[in-house]
Amino acid sequence: MARPGRCIRFLATLPAVACAALILIYFTMIRVPFGDYSSSPQSRDGRFHNPRPPGPGDLPESRAKVWWDVFFNKPAGTRPDVSVPVRRLTRAELDAAPDRSLYRLGHSTVLMKLRGYWWLTDPVFCERASPVQFAGPKRFHALPIAPADLPPLRAVILSHDHFDHLDRAAIRALRDKADVFLAPLGVGDRLARWGVAKDKIRQFDWWQDIEVAGLRLTATPAQHFSGRGLRDSNKTLWVSWVVEDGDFRLFFSGDSGYFDGFAEIGRRFGPFDVALIESGAYDKRWPYVHMDPPQTVQAHRDVRGRWLLPIHNGTFDLAMHVWREPLDEVLRLAIEAGIDIATPMLGERVDLNAPHPGTRWWREPLGK
Repeated sequence: MARPGRCIRFLATLPAVACAALILIYFTMIRVPFGDYSSSPQSRDGRFHNPRPPGPGDLPESRAKVWWDVFFNKPAGTRPDVSVPVRRLTRAELDAAPDRSLYRLGHSTVLMKLRGYWWLTDPVFCERASPVQFAGPKRFHALPIAPADLPPLRAVILSHDHFDHLDRAAIRALRDKADVFLAPLGVGDRLARWGVAKDKIRQFDWWQDIEVAGLRLTATPAQHFSGRGLRDSNKTLWVSWVVEDGDFRLFFSGDSGYFDGFAEIGRRFGPFDVALIESGAYDKRWPYVHMDPPQTVQAHRDVRGRWLLPIHNGTFDLAMHVWREPLDEVLRLAIEAGIDIATPMLGERVDLNAPHPGTRWWREPLGK
């Protein structure tokens, strides 16, 4: 006969087990017809690959265990216990913004005004970075501006198709607001399936570029992976981006583990006036696909950046570290190395011609 304590513990796990089962079903059902990208140097056997394969310890032994931990087994401190400060934006303020303005909207979603047009990276507006909106990593803060209040966009710039970088609801909200969607190979196939007009979609392999409204945008390498289900792993490519506006250069890392591609990007395109580089969602179990703060600082050096603006933090609890840790550590390391670093509050304007350091908004306004 089962002991009462064991029955109680079993019953307590049922909601989590049910959520996990529903998420697994969702992952299994995802099917997207992808184009033929076998001519890409990154493609082999119907999937994309990094130049260096993962070695021992580069990736977790059990992906299922990682997903369980991320969704259901977080330690204390991975989420804020008070409201995260956000500077609210209005359409009127954006309409009056000078050229070369940048606003971080959360995670890796960045709004920029260049050449008199608005450009948006990796739009994610949903409450959870998850295949379902009833479970998974939940947003820490409100959006600085509602998607409906955004100005018309010259382009949406995408790095890869993970849920914390590509939000289907956001794409559907923007498909009539944006003139063009710049996507890695295969990601454009998803956009078309979600209702984006095919003549608005441009897809890129590494080192391919395009000129849009006077900007030169180049899809550059990253060391990462892709997929939104169990059947589409690495069926789409992942990229970083170089943005050139005359003599001004900006780097957007997307997601990446530390690799020698940063140095190659620096040799080909550096120096960069501003480098938006991921610092967050790292873990000792997956160094191949995400950088810890020392690697973020080294990647900034490799691309030959001047101002470092860390992204991929402060919005979702996607790893097991304390939510403040990425910003605390990358700021400390950058100051020690004499690197100019900008940490704007979410929704705060950054003048790309003359960035400012910002405040420790993740601590000072919270009183800790």
